[in-house]
Amino acid sequence: MIAYNPKDWFTFIFRFHRADTFRKLTPALIALAFYSALIAYAELEFWKLAETSQVKNISIMHNLLAVVISLLLVFRTNTAYERWWEGRKLWGELVNTSRGLAQKFLAMSKKRIDHQRLHKILINFAMALRDHLQENEFETARYDSKTLQLDFSRHVPEQLSAKLMQLVTEMYRSKRLSGDQFILLGPDMQSLVNIYGACERIKNSPIPYSYSAFIKKFIFFYTITMPFSYAFTLGYFMIPVVLFIFYVLASLELIAEEIEDPFGKDPNDLPMAEIIMRIQSSLKNTLGALR
Repeated sequence: MIAYNPKDWFTFIFRFHRADTFRKLTPALIALAFYSALIAYAELEFWKLAETSQVKNISIMHNLLAVVISLLLVFRTNTAYERWWEGRKLWGELVNTSRGLAQKFLAMSKKRIDHQRLHKILINFAMALRDHLQENEFETARYDSKTLQLDFSRHVPEQLSAKLMQLVTEMYRSKRLSGDQFILLGPDMQSLVNIYGACERIKNSPIPYSYSAFIKKFIFFYTITMPFSYAFTLGYFMIPVVLFIFYVLASLELIAEEIEDPFGKDPNDLPMAEIIMRIQSSLKNTLGALR
């Protein structure tokens, strides 16, 4: 049973991590605080609206729309998380496929040169897939570009999956692999193609802009109309209430916006660098090969 440490709650609540939405929303929260204070002052001190004013009935609109905005945010967050989780499963599959190929090569071939070539292909494939998805410039110093004869002006992960097929075909033709062993390696090689294809599908199919923009506008107008009605019941205490509601709603949208592209560089995105190091460590332990 996991021990419960109440101090962890205070750590999460009072420490602002760089991924925390509060940092990004601070300017908007400050502006909303001044806006809410201005509305409260105008209604209570300047216009001196009575409790029977029709403006007070705006809260009815918020009550009716609360369910709608909740459903929209739930759907938005779930959709974004499904994309993030699918990306994580694909990179987990890459780890497992790399391990499986290394174990099969170790059992099928006793030549160290085959192990080294497989090691280079798989490590370069993982790094190239990350750089391809993040649209980074390929730093040739990090790759075995001369040994593998990579052309960085073309699709690098596709080149490396083709290099793996060439290696296995060469081993088969030179009788270092039997026909059954060649067939046994087929699903693993196809898995690499499926992985980068599925990652590209997630990367190139973002949430429709009109849907995301509509939710942002909905949150904005929903929040800026709240001070008009709540100033009557809460007075100036309405300010922190409005700020808190905006913080919750805007944070959910902001988090969904970050994780809907799991291959980016935001703190909430997939730790692809750590996964690549895990693959490298597994291959080194299995094959005993160094780059």
